[in-house]
Amino acid sequence: MTTIDFITDLFCRIDDAMRAVPKHPQAQLWPSEIVTLGILHALKGVGNRAFYRWLSRDYHALFPRLPERTRLFRSFAAHRWWTLRLMAEPTLLGVIDSYGIELIHPIREGRSPRQIGRKGISNHRWIVGYQLCWLVNQWGGIVGWLRAPAPVHDTLFQPLIEVFKDRMMILGDTGFHAREGDPPNLKVCPRRTWNDRMLIETVYSMLTLISHTKKMMHRVVDYLEARLAFTVAAFNLLIQWDGLKPEPDGFIPLSIAEFNL
Repeated sequence: MTTIDFITDLFCRIDDAMRAVPKHPQAQLWPSEIVTLGILHALKGVGNRAFYRWLSRDYHALFPRLPERTRLFRSFAAHRWWTLRLMAEPTLLGVIDSYGIELIHPIREGRSPRQIGRKGISNHRWIVGYQLCWLVNQWGGIVGWLRAPAPVHDTLFQPLIEVFKDRMMILGDTGFHAREGDPPNLKVCPRRTWNDRMLIETVYSMLTLISHTKKMMHRVVDYLEARLAFTVAAFNLLIQWDGLKPEPDGFIPLSIAEFNL
């Protein structure tokens, strides 16, 4: 499948999900075009200028009404909530975990008064950035997510667990256990127990390699949140591109490597 074929197919799938969203009379792009471009940016995993240069140079014919770069990314930030239409459905069992995103090198902390993110530890190393928490269903689809500045404890993400207290039993590590009490649907799993939790580690590793989510260059919270929202939508679409195909033992392999741009 060529890149043009992939972008065309991606647009058609998104357009089916966005039929109920009207186009603003003064907008240059249709809602499905904005979401498609946002997902391509998340999948490409590069900075704003590099992505826009690649898009306008090689695929301008697919988006002839492509706006100027800064206007396009403002559209991503303004309409990031459209990605909620592409969230995965809850299942009886789910897994939750957090993931550190580095925005600047720790030695540069405090140099700018507009710095977003704070210093914290992720994977046994210092970063200055944000902590991303994803909740996935038993098939690997992303059901919900939250983000917070880096040094927060995982218990801050308990409200995401409580949202699904009547629909999901959620597996989490001991970092999600709070002294004051836990949501009734949280199953705290000590180390080396419940290997089902490794599913979310697979999800995070795929995004690290394909979308380069471990390091981002955003300097405004709204644009960072837009990038994360479109990354979630991209992952949910791509893992079920050809349908979820279980193996004889019931295991469903996940892969998005073939969509690397």
